[in-house]
Amino acid sequence: MDVFRGLTIAGMILVNSPGNDVAYAPLEHAAWHGLTPTDLIFPFFLFIVGVSITFALSRMLEQGTSRSAVMAQVFKRTLILFALGVLLNGFPHYHLATLRIPGVLQRIALCYFFASAFFLWTSGVAQLVSASAMLLGYWWVLTHVAAPGSVVGDLSMGGSLAGFIDRSLLGGHLYRPTDDPEGFLSTIPAVGGTLFGVLSGAWLRSSREVPRKIGGFVLAGAFLLAAGWAWGRSFPINKALWTSSFVLVTTGGALLGFAACFWLVDVRGWKAWSKPFEIFGTNAIAAYVLHEVFIGLQHLVHLPRLDGSEGNLRLFITEHAFSPWLAPLNASLAYALCYTGLWLAVLTVLYRRKIFLKV
Repeated sequence: MDVFRGLTIAGMILVNSPGNDVAYAPLEHAAWHGLTPTDLIFPFFLFIVGVSITFALSRMLEQGTSRSAVMAQVFKRTLILFALGVLLNGFPHYHLATLRIPGVLQRIALCYFFASAFFLWTSGVAQLVSASAMLLGYWWVLTHVAAPGSVVGDLSMGGSLAGFIDRSLLGGHLYRPTDDPEGFLSTIPAVGGTLFGVLSGAWLRSSREVPRKIGGFVLAGAFLLAAGWAWGRSFPINKALWTSSFVLVTTGGALLGFAACFWLVDVRGWKAWSKPFEIFGTNAIAAYVLHEVFIGLQHLVHLPRLDGSEGNLRLFITEHAFSPWLAPLNASLAYALCYTGLWLAVLTVLYRRKIFLKV
């Protein structure tokens, strides 16, 4: 699980830190409908959050901690994650009138909270039914309820019901004027996807033999992937809206990816390739927060670009270290790879000293 989490975090750092204003298409999000490898990263992480909930909270319950005490700790962690996400949104310049409220850590916090509550107070069957109801209910609402000024079934950037609710509740505090990719309504299917992770964690903790566990992941992953693609023909796969088809496709991909890591690392024992990702995975929150902070700090250092226009430290490094001998796309990628390698080096020091930053 640490390796799969680490693959996800390394990918997140890579796509978040291009060296200039261009990037290869697979390293960018889909403009609206559609799917790129970059779009897989966040839902994969939420899937891992769900798996981790099953392991962590089960261990607490087995140690004699009451459900209410466990939930109190979950609530505390939720508040810390949410607040940390808001702080990162504003860093390094805090303009309270336009400070973005939703965000990546905020969605992780909310999905963690609600999925934990479902795990603590409901059965596996109830969790499966609830996750399915969330996806079906979200589909029905988006395709049968029109936002004021729009038509029924409008899934455009400015016309969807999800965008209307975001503007109504958090206008001026969104990622873009029309909507937010981590907005209010789209958190519901994200919780559903996290619950699939919770159920996967229960399957992993069961007494079944390892080959059967891996086979179950593969079969479930292939089924969800196919179902998501089929549903996507009428309810488009869209990360910004976090559509139900998007949840099925990405959950299917996460199950297959996790099964591959499980087989390679734990069954075959091929661990040499996985050590860097294990290092990322054991300090995932630290890796995310630190790389985001350092990106912000680079923007504070004003340095001229080669054409004389105003730039920053990130652009300065790219243009002087990589642009003289690489095309713009490759220079951008080279910077992103080096930046990801930098954080691997930092996290390796923490790993060897057994320093793991937890929230």
